[in-house]
Amino acid sequence: MEYSIESLKMIIESNDGIASAKQLTDKGVSRLALYQGLISGMIVKESHGKYVIADNQPDEYRTIQNRSPKLIYSHGTALFLHGLSDRVPHELDITVPQGDNVSRIKKDYENTRFHYCKKELWDLGIVDAVTPQGYEVKIYDLERCICDLIRDKKSVDIQIYTQAMKEYFSAKCNPRKIVKYARQFNIESKVRTYMEVL
Repeated sequence: MEYSIESLKMIIESNDGIASAKQLTDKGVSRLALYQGLISGMIVKESHGKYVIADNQPDEYRTIQNRSPKLIYSHGTALFLHGLSDRVPHELDITVPQGDNVSRIKKDYENTRFHYCKKELWDLGIVDAVTPQGYEVKIYDLERCICDLIRDKKSVDIQIYTQAMKEYFSAKCNPRKIVKYARQFNIESKVRTYMEVL
């Protein structure tokens, strides 16, 4: 089945505004139709093998995370998506397992800051969240975010840190879960101190 450029746009839109060459060919889009979409300016290549509609502003959170299933939004970015920070992130905080090569992503997206963690702790606390543009992305839950902030306190903006600690420990604290996570990160005593003070 041959697709028109309008059909091509519909397929991309149905994939949250970004589609891989494989997703398009799986839907029956030929290389010629893809090429025609590109030369007409109707679609553009977002990155290697990924396409977006030219007149759409793609969701940056979704676009970046689409580059690898191992990119999880964390720290200040996750706090913003949880509603625990009112500051829109200028740099997107992303956590990946140690040893992952993200040099190409760093080069393509200068507004990213990468954090590395042990492979066995990388998937601890992954949840879904909705971006400001309405797309679903993977982020860490509140307990994981708080543990990450405590571990990386020196590199975290003091206002974001203070607001998150006060709001979490005064209103949103899940004592069992935060202590369980803190044990795995070897920061249990620090977490218990915050629980007592705040």
